[in-house]
Amino acid sequence: MSDIPKAVLYYSNESIWSCAVLLALEEKGYGEDEVVLKVVDLAKGENYGPKFLRLNSKATVPTLVVPLDKSLSVDVESRYKAITETKTIIEFLDKSRSPLSHTNTTSQAPAPILTPATIDFAATCKFFIEDLIHSEDGDPNNLMYMNARNEESLRTLADSVLPLMKGKVHALNQCLSDAQAGNIRASDKVVKFWTSKKEAAQMLLEVYENAKVPSTALGASAQARREEYFKVAKVSWEVALVHVLTKLNEKIIGPYTLGEQYSIADPHLTAWFARVVMLAGGSSSDNGNVVIEKLEKHIGSSLVLPNIVSGDAPRTDAERSSARTKLGIYWDTVKERSSWKKVYGHGLH
Repeated sequence: MSDIPKAVLYYSNESIWSCAVLLALEEKGYGEDEVVLKVVDLAKGENYGPKFLRLNSKATVPTLVVPLDKSLSVDVESRYKAITETKTIIEFLDKSRSPLSHTNTTSQAPAPILTPATIDFAATCKFFIEDLIHSEDGDPNNLMYMNARNEESLRTLADSVLPLMKGKVHALNQCLSDAQAGNIRASDKVVKFWTSKKEAAQMLLEVYENAKVPSTALGASAQARREEYFKVAKVSWEVALVHVLTKLNEKIIGPYTLGEQYSIADPHLTAWFARVVMLAGGSSSDNGNVVIEKLEKHIGSSLVLPNIVSGDAPRTDAERSSARTKLGIYWDTVKERSSWKKVYGHGLH
């Protein structure tokens, strides 16, 4: 097995979609020696370096580099391709290890098929993954950077994201400087890519760097940027995210996305939901009821997820404590899986 070319997963524990792929690897039963894991340090901007850009021109993780089928032999020079979309990576992992596959595997773990067998369920999966979880309204990275709607929360947020944002801007500045000095070769397209990413990051960086300055002490332009930031943050959390959470809670069959069977939509939803809960102040030790309470408190009155009850809404304390939302039940259910314990056993991220 050691001489057979292996897939390489470029990932970061800080990347929500990397976590989705790690969950899928565990659910599919891949052995620890079947996929090489390589950490990409996002805080140092390693994903923007020329070497990584040759693998993935979008500078995103996860990126899965896989040997082409006809080069899976020690007698043939290996050739590879890079898969850069999370959805495509998880689909590839699902198809590459199954009871019918011919994967060179060392694992004795079961290889359940995650892709739905029916057209209707396949369409439902597509709706969950593309229209909700990976939608612009539910973008977890946007929610992370926009997780402040007043001056106090902005100061708290700045303390946590400034190191990452500064590292990103520093790495992009270094790339641009090296390209200008001729130390590295970079096409005009790559230079434009670096420049656009730097400009976008710089705008947020300025907001975070001024976080401890009261609005009354800001200059006109800095105050305008902060007001615009709060406006966008409010829409992101109180309108866009509420739409996604409400739809998810409505459409989940339960206890998993498509019912009793764990499906290909679940690694996406688990990773996404874990990140949103973390941003709302939740922890991996919280149960489903507590998680929903924290989400509703963090987002505000615009989020009210209905409980699964018959008749009128519960009225006594005992009835309230046992009332459950579909998303709360989902949280408690996925927490019991070995994939969750492996990826989130030491806390949400």
